[in-house]
Order: sequence, then C-alpha cells, then structure tokens
Amino acid sequence: MRVAVAGGTGLVGRLVVDAARERGHDVVVLARSEGVDLTTGSGLAERLAGVDAVIDTTNQASQRRAQAEAFFGGVTRTLLAGGAAAGVGHHVVLSIVGIDDVDTGYYAGKRLQERVVAEGAVPWTVLRATQFHEFAEQVLGFARVGPFSVVPRMLTRPVAAREVAQALVELAAGAPVGRAPELAGPDRWQLVDLARRVSEARGLGRRVVPVRLPGAAGRAMRAGALTPSGDGPRGRVTFDEWLAER
Repeated sequence: MRVAVAGGTGLVGRLVVDAARERGHDVVVLARSEGVDLTTGSGLAERLAGVDAVIDTTNQASQRRAQAEAFFGGVTRTLLAGGAAAGVGHHVVLSIVGIDDVDTGYYAGKRLQERVVAEGAVPWTVLRATQFHEFAEQVLGFARVGPFSVVPRMLTRPVAAREVAQALVELAAGAPVGRAPELAGPDRWQLVDLARRVSEARGLGRRVVPVRLPGAAGRAMRAGALTPSGDGPRGRVTFDEWLAER
C-alpha cells in the first residue's frame, strides 16, 4: 500500500513514517522539505500520484483561534482536494481527546479540521488521542520566569507517541470508520507531577509552579475533560517506562 504522511517530519509524523515502512508500506512524505507546501498545494499533486491513504499529522502551535482555524482548515481542504483528484481512498486524521469540552483557540482549529474532513469527498477516519508523554517536557517551556515554569493544573492520561503512530498506520490500512475509538495511555496523572518528574530526571532544574487556568476551559481541564470518558484502546507504555528510555 502507498501511504502519504502529511507532516511526516514532525514528532508524530516521523514515527508514522517509520511504522508504515516497518509494515512494508511505500511511504511518501508531504512536507516542505520534500517540495510540498500544504498551505498552497504546491507540489502536492505529484506526491499524491498512486497514493492509497493519507495520514495527516500536521500541526501548528498557536492558541489564537483565527490562526489555528486558518491553518487546520486550510491544510485539510488542500489535502482533501488533492486526495479526491488523485483517487485517494482513505483520509486519516490525528486529533485530540476532549476538544469538544475545552474551548481554546487551538482546539477550535482541531474541531474545524474534523468537520472539514467529515464533510469532504474522501472516505475518512479520525483518531482522537490524549497528550503524548513528551507533552510533560514541552509544558516546562510554555511559561517561564527565571527558573520557574508555570504549569496548568490538568488531569491527563498520557500515551506514547509511537503507539499513536502505530494506531494511525493500522487504521489507514483498514476501511474508513469515521470516528475511531479514542486512544489513551495506561495511567491517569496530574500534569504538574509529570512536569516535575521530567525536570528532575533530566536535571533541568525547573521549579514547577501549578496554576489554575480561569474560566470554563480551566475547570474542564482540571476535571479530566481531556481524558476519555468511555472505553477504548489503551497504550501499554507507561510514563515511567518512557522516561527511563529517554
């Protein structure tokens, strides 16, 4: 099977590329470094020739609603138009558990991405996953004041990025299912505790300052809105195992 990975040079995208190749798939990377601009569609038609499935792992970091919606909506429409023209039979998207219940600008972009896919002409699958183990280290750099890192109080169920990548490849090889069961890690944690463990294990010397984010979004995050409420697949790699490997 020929699989195209949008954002194939990013954190998850690289792991998807590796997982697909390990399974014997022919992989095409859709990224600027490969001559493809997903915001304009330049170079996309050539790269999608003969592709059976597209896995979209593209991402941007802005919390501004307009910017997030412009990116996720625009890139998704470009990929779907190119996929329909090339005869792609399956469009797979990585999304996030709980985005309906936490109203931030970034999550608004992801919600728009899901709507565009569902309304598009290419048969689709959306996999919502929880935050990756790596998020605990990333959050240490979000709000820094000297040696202090401000970290929001949030209940999370982190999952190994490589297990998410493997799940995306497995879904792409099957028939489109629409919304797939949500994927989460094996254990529940407070994000501030994970951040402290990462700082200590890495010798980063960061002093974590917990903060309660205001409003409905903050309350939802503290209550566990970004963790699955029902049954579904669970990753096997624990946070401690991931930290030990790193």
